[in-house]
Amino acid sequence: MTEKLKVAIIGCGGIANGKHLPSLKKVTQVELVAFCDIEIEKAEKAAKEYGIADAKVYSNYRQLLEDTAIDVIHVCTPNNSHAEISIAALESGKHVMCEKPMSKTSEEAERMVEAAERTGKKLTIGYNNRFRTDSQYLHKVSRRGDLGEIYFAKAHAIRRRAVPTWGVFLDEEKQGGGPLIDIGTHALDLTLWMMDNYKPKAVMGSIFHKLGKKKDAANAWGPWDPEKFTVEDSAFGFITMENGATIILESSWAINSLDVDEAKCSLSGTEGGADMKNGLRINGENFGKLYTTNVELGADGVAFYDGTEESDAELEARLWIESILNDTEPTVKPSEALVVTQILEAIYESAKTGKAVYFN
Repeated sequence: MTEKLKVAIIGCGGIANGKHLPSLKKVTQVELVAFCDIEIEKAEKAAKEYGIADAKVYSNYRQLLEDTAIDVIHVCTPNNSHAEISIAALESGKHVMCEKPMSKTSEEAERMVEAAERTGKKLTIGYNNRFRTDSQYLHKVSRRGDLGEIYFAKAHAIRRRAVPTWGVFLDEEKQGGGPLIDIGTHALDLTLWMMDNYKPKAVMGSIFHKLGKKKDAANAWGPWDPEKFTVEDSAFGFITMENGATIILESSWAINSLDVDEAKCSLSGTEGGADMKNGLRINGENFGKLYTTNVELGADGVAFYDGTEESDAELEARLWIESILNDTEPTVKPSEALVVTQILEAIYESAKTGKAVYFN
């Protein structure tokens, strides 16, 4: 019997309890042995629900990292601490899954990549939308060459009114931004992954803080406090790649639009196109006729593994753990996540200066 990997969680808030912990609990090669949160009660609650019988609890992550028996760390803290904790965990000899986005800045992301290379430990970023059934299918279609050269794409992350009002989502200092860095990051990651293109050339960006100023606004999670809404409510980017390919990125938590979609992309290639906006559709031309194929992905778009239903988050967790056990590359490579962060940072910079940002 293979010895189980000992996994610890740093940050026991919403994303840990909503995704990481229930997913890891279903991975048979894992034991959840330690939990850390600056609010110790959250760590204690998570340990009781998901941990082994003698799971340890911490309020200081550096004390947790001193435990040499721990193999893997999942970092589920606010964005401004992703780099600090991930680098410290790698240097303590642990493999690291860091929740998205990789970090607040590209400089921090570069240091994370360097730390993984220097220590020889695995690092991945929690872009779980890659593991949806439609995403997995479209990636295979794209890699097989069915779409030809993908030269134009749109990355969709538009909510009409769904501003997260809890935690630190509205705090620019802790998060680094609003919908662009929160949900735009997922859409951009998906798009780059489908295109297999990680060489940006130039970026133009616009950010808006318009609806966030409104009081008593309609919102999926109740009205926000305009005084605390310090990030953008929408952001848009125009990205050109070294090979000339172009991407339009759109993101919002609040905008007056009915054209809503989140963590989706539309692709246009020389041999065909695809979009995820109304289910997964492939389009192209055969024998002088245009065609559109609606891809049937099964009930609820759920992946199946050994005859049981497996969610995207569960698939993400299983494949991550298997990459460690089998010493293979994780599905989300840190070098890819770094490019996502570089582009997001460039959109923010361009929006502030009114000028294009050029990459070397």
